[in-house]
Amino acid sequence: MMRFILPLVVFLIVAAFMYVGLGLNPREVPSPLVGRAAPTFTLPQLQEPSRQFSPQDMKGKVWLFNVWASWCTACESEHPVFMQLSRQNLVPIYGMDYKDKREDGEAWLRKHGNPYALVVSDAEGRVGIDYGVYGVPETYVIDKQGVIQHKHIGAVTPKILDEKIIPLVKELQAK
Repeated sequence: MMRFILPLVVFLIVAAFMYVGLGLNPREVPSPLVGRAAPTFTLPQLQEPSRQFSPQDMKGKVWLFNVWASWCTACESEHPVFMQLSRQNLVPIYGMDYKDKREDGEAWLRKHGNPYALVVSDAEGRVGIDYGVYGVPETYVIDKQGVIQHKHIGAVTPKILDEKIIPLVKELQAK
């Protein structure tokens, strides 16, 4: 009888951890970057490779930083959301074409439209590593001081935009 108690206790502990773990939202992976300065970089612009962009250029502004790629199917589903947001002129959206060929990124934007103030090219994915990119798409809300205030993993939906991102942007802009 005693030899069954230990396996039963171990099973119940494992089952409890699985129950809690399965209830978590995988899109809400905590990021150690939230509340910290956005990693600095200087990358060439996608459409004008001779021109560079750095997050330092955005000091004093609240902005979105969207990591995407032409090979990303989820990016295609979120793209209309960003197209609509860009027409509303609420917040500038900057993009980073991640681990992609320049010509593929340019062709993708010609086909789907370009909601971005500008897009940088991170062909080798080095900046993505600095930002802790798990996969694309990922979107960051960055405040006037250059601090990451929110990270969203996965496609941004109208609901996420309306309930989380836009209210946060408006709050940060009012500061």
